[in-house]
Amino acid sequence: MPRNLFNRTPMLAGSDDQALREEVRSYFHATCDRYERLFETLACDDAYYRKPIALRHPLIFYYGHTATFFVNKLVLAGLLEQRIDPEFESIFAVGVDEMSWDDLDDAHYDWPRVDAVRAYRARMRERVDEVVRSAPLELPVSWDSPWWAIMMGIEHERIHLETSSVLIRQHALAFVRPHPAFVPCTISGVAPDNALVDIPAGAVRLGKDKADPYYGWDNEYGLHAADIPAFQAARHLVSNAEFYAFVADGGYADDCWWLEEGRAWKGFAQATHPTFWIREGENWQLRLMTEVVAMPWDWPVEANYHEAKAFCNWKAEQTGQPVRLPTEDEWHRLYEHSGLAEIAPDQVAPANIHLDRYASSCPVTEFRHGELYDVVGNVWQWTETPIYPFEGFKVHPLYDDFTTPTFDGRHNLFKGGSWISCGNEARSGARYAFRRHFFQHAGFRYVVADAAAVETASHYETDKLLSEYAEFHYGDTYFGVPSFPRALAQLAIRAMGDKPAQKALDLGCAAGRASFELARHFEHVTGIDFSARFIGLGVQLAETGVLRYTLADEGELVQYQERKLADLGLDGLAGKVEFLQGDACNLKPLFSGYDLILAANLIDRLYSPAKFLSTVHERLNPGGILLIASPYTWLPEHTRREEWVGGFKKDGESFTTLDGLKEMLGAHFRLIEGPLEVPFVIRETRRKFQHTLSEVTIWERKV
Repeated sequence: MPRNLFNRTPMLAGSDDQALREEVRSYFHATCDRYERLFETLACDDAYYRKPIALRHPLIFYYGHTATFFVNKLVLAGLLEQRIDPEFESIFAVGVDEMSWDDLDDAHYDWPRVDAVRAYRARMRERVDEVVRSAPLELPVSWDSPWWAIMMGIEHERIHLETSSVLIRQHALAFVRPHPAFVPCTISGVAPDNALVDIPAGAVRLGKDKADPYYGWDNEYGLHAADIPAFQAARHLVSNAEFYAFVADGGYADDCWWLEEGRAWKGFAQATHPTFWIREGENWQLRLMTEVVAMPWDWPVEANYHEAKAFCNWKAEQTGQPVRLPTEDEWHRLYEHSGLAEIAPDQVAPANIHLDRYASSCPVTEFRHGELYDVVGNVWQWTETPIYPFEGFKVHPLYDDFTTPTFDGRHNLFKGGSWISCGNEARSGARYAFRRHFFQHAGFRYVVADAAAVETASHYETDKLLSEYAEFHYGDTYFGVPSFPRALAQLAIRAMGDKPAQKALDLGCAAGRASFELARHFEHVTGIDFSARFIGLGVQLAETGVLRYTLADEGELVQYQERKLADLGLDGLAGKVEFLQGDACNLKPLFSGYDLILAANLIDRLYSPAKFLSTVHERLNPGGILLIASPYTWLPEHTRREEWVGGFKKDGESFTTLDGLKEMLGAHFRLIEGPLEVPFVIRETRRKFQHTLSEVTIWERKV
């Protein structure tokens, strides 16, 4: 590789382990060197401790954070036996993600001295270098390899090379100084008139395979495929000049262009123009990382998502066209349409990226990519897409909170990389997302598309009870106990024999697994539960085929689960199932004409089980089957004592729930099977489970 090129992320396959060992060692030291040079742009020690912005830690945190990350991850991976400085590895460990714009952090931190952190970084480099030189290495290096932790540390520092450069750019000028390793562009001219380029319809197929020979973050793995209709895209990134028309037209003063979240941010920030613009009388200047220059009108504007979105709304009104930001999928169509490929390891990038060109943006006309310019590089490009997990997403055990905190609908993806995006960041499959108010070296390109931007669900259910029931219905089996909803559905289907199987009612369906299982046999299944929150799990599965939730491990530690109907052999059944909210004691008359009613773990949670039991025959066809399952856990907080079906003394003798069921159902039903004991296990934490026996009775309505 030429000496003037910043090392590319290495290919982790091949047969020469010694060559890869040396390449990773060079990649590590080059990354640390460049990161430490970045902090040489700080003019004095005080600059490390003054916050550039209120929503982030001071720069001393980021100077130490990436070093402690190496140590913490290598200890977890078993590559380091001992820590270097446990105190540093605690105080520099967390607190990276920017807060909400209205959530100021006034906490006081007793940060260590700069020279102490510098010495710590030197010790870290010695220890990691020793690991790279001596640790066993098997090729290829994969997701499960201890060496993945080394690559994770290097790529993590490269991310912070960029994010720290943004904080330095937001610092007071008195605290920064130019540096020969970060020389900005000096070229500027007349901004071009933007034009639209036709992008033909096409398909995208995204997601890395675990066999991919390059390092990736967890959100890159899995599969996403989509067909993208034809659309048009702006030839150039939006320049400062093009954006100025919006500013001059009162775009920041007119709330009509801004979404509600954007209006709130704008009011809080008192924003009247892009944050890196500086007005001096009638003239405009631009703040770069360490200096201020006359406004380069042909450079890309740098804005947050709210500003980019407001511009698009204004542009749509001006042109009468459906102008918006591209989706992640549409950006990949631009990439493919432009004929781009990954940056070659031994050639200068054909774009302003990877620090191959400048330490700033440059004119939007400098790097042509097919019919477009700057499809990659110069600045990141905001998209309409909140980050979401691809199908098959898994959390990497060494960094379980890299992506999952951003699956909240409030972090939007941007694509393409900026002038300082290096390593993994510069690859086309990289998926980085920030809060919409956040500033990065990011701008945007607009598209004109008749199709609306489709938002993919990213939510992981975090409610403890809902997550427990999601696992109970769709998750793993424990201690050899089969799935309880599936076992009940199988019992019910067996009891049906050759009876008509048109309609079934799953009453008290909870998360809905039994409803899907019954749909294997019945033409239509209705799942009803009193809790709309439970029903939401079944609805989500029916609509998307996927359910995501967190499971408590211990304390605040969780694991992330993804369950799919297809993996349970239930795909293709969603069209036969509907989920509704309802009260089993007071169902509407339309819920009738069923061939089967399944009431699983229901009667001992009803406020008046007698109301249900005395009328349930009216909802079944003659000869229809009623399956009741219950552990008979009668509790006064659910059912008043006088409403209990059994579990008490009557006339001096024990009166069981089965006795009560026979008494209440005998006029209209025959007991044809049971009682049977069917076990179930509910996981509360990794080491705590509920193991319960539910008594099952199967009844046939008399003809």
